[in-house]
Amino acid sequence: LGPNGAGKSTLFRILSTLVTADAGSATVCGFDVAHDAAHVRKVLAPVIADERSLNWRLSARENLRLFAVLHGLGGATRASRVDELLAMVELDADAERPVSGFSSGMKQRLLLARTLLARPKVLLLDEPTRSLDPVSARRFREFLRREVVQEQGSTVLLATHNAEEALHLCDRVGVLERGQLIAVGAATQLAAELADQRYAVWVNVSDVSRIEELATAATARCLGPLVRQPDGWNRIEMEIPGGSDATARVIGRLAAADVSVARCEHLELSLAELLERILERHRTVRADA
Repeated sequence: LGPNGAGKSTLFRILSTLVTADAGSATVCGFDVAHDAAHVRKVLAPVIADERSLNWRLSARENLRLFAVLHGLGGATRASRVDELLAMVELDADAERPVSGFSSGMKQRLLLARTLLARPKVLLLDEPTRSLDPVSARRFREFLRREVVQEQGSTVLLATHNAEEALHLCDRVGVLERGQLIAVGAATQLAAELADQRYAVWVNVSDVSRIEELATAATARCLGPLVRQPDGWNRIEMEIPGGSDATARVIGRLAAADVSVARCEHLELSLAELLERILERHRTVRADA
């Protein structure tokens, strides 16, 4: 993750041995990308998202056969591998169709199949679902987890601006800022470190000043106005430091004051908010240093 210009694509080009870094070092499966580039290219493959890199006049099978030859696969091995990958990306029923008639999602799956021909240990994906509709993107992510990671045993490193990919697909998240890795960990862990203790509370009171008074007495803070909901309740957001025990005390104080509470939900940070807070924390630490 990282804002535009943080260095995500440049990092991928360095790991792919397409660009030589002017400082520092990087290794892939123990091979140095500068001094062992040939070995790196045997274990790592970038998935080029550009659909124009496919031959649109050829069928899906013919595209894979062409690249299988370039990878040195021949005879029965080539035919078997092509059939296996077409089935894996669920294109076996469309194998003989010209690629020009494929949807964007089908082309993405074919590009992935092409990359998997050589059974790479590491895959690099740069915003793999940016051109896909939500349904196709979800299927593509499920395919990555099920077939590429679990069945093929590959490691997938991806750059994304998509919240679902970052927070729910990936095991670990790294945040880049101006070429530096400033945070790394499970997405839930990073969110827990930086999240406000924000909650949405549904009450039967329309007087915001009363809610604010009760919240302040319970060491909580209202973050906005009461908003009327279609079901007749009023929703308000609160910041309640102290976790579940403090939240229970706030709800108890409201109930003791004859304020009915229908629901209380913890509000998770969005991906944009999470990134913004990670960057702000890093800049604050750097300024203090």
